[in-house]
Amino acid sequence: MSKQEKTVLGYLRASVYYMAFYPATIVYSLLCVVVARPLPFPQRFKFVTLINYFYIAWLRICCGVKLHIEGLENLPKEGAYVAIANHQSEWETIYFQVLIRPQCIVLKKELLKMPFFGWAMGLLDPIALDRSQKRGALKELLLQGKDRLGRGIPIVIFPQGTRLAVGERGKFNKGGAMLAVSSEVPVIPIAHNAGVYWPGKSFIKYPGTIQLRIGKPVSSVGRSVDEVHTESVGWLLAQMEQMEQVESEERL
Repeated sequence: MSKQEKTVLGYLRASVYYMAFYPATIVYSLLCVVVARPLPFPQRFKFVTLINYFYIAWLRICCGVKLHIEGLENLPKEGAYVAIANHQSEWETIYFQVLIRPQCIVLKKELLKMPFFGWAMGLLDPIALDRSQKRGALKELLLQGKDRLGRGIPIVIFPQGTRLAVGERGKFNKGGAMLAVSSEVPVIPIAHNAGVYWPGKSFIKYPGTIQLRIGKPVSSVGRSVDEVHTESVGWLLAQMEQMEQVESEERL
């Protein structure tokens, strides 16, 4: 199959995916606003994120995007922790809500203003930050984060702050490590290469198997923010480098 034919097929597959994705999101978001709002948080989270299972299954059926996980045993079965991950794709924001249940996600405040999607996200008690106010955002992260962790709810953070293309690193901020140290909970680093198959802001999704690796918990008790940050991000970078190298060799 030629490159042009693959591109046309990619557009067709993605079109079919979104033909169900958007109507399902609109209808289910409205249902969540009506049904889920009065529920206690654990039940509300389960209800609102049920649709994520459909998104992942439909992605596999339409676009051939599969998943392979390593280190699932490293994910705590109970108790609070801070999960940090690289940010390459819309995929991780969908799948992580299936992987870690329940959870609190850290996101940009403006996302909650999006019709339908933002309304449903607002029901999940996210930590919504105004990125234009850096000092205020960090203060809110630590204040609200300590509250969620104190309630036993894991927090998911993407330290790069924005989606970056495969091969790009950007800057990993220390908010996750600061939050973990202040609450004395572990950091769970999670690395993946979803951007290879669902590039950020890309309409086309490419068939293949996403690699997701979960690292061992990084203790924060009695350690400095720099120590926790260096260990957890160091593991992330090493895994990203390794996955990119394997992908590059497979293409040769």
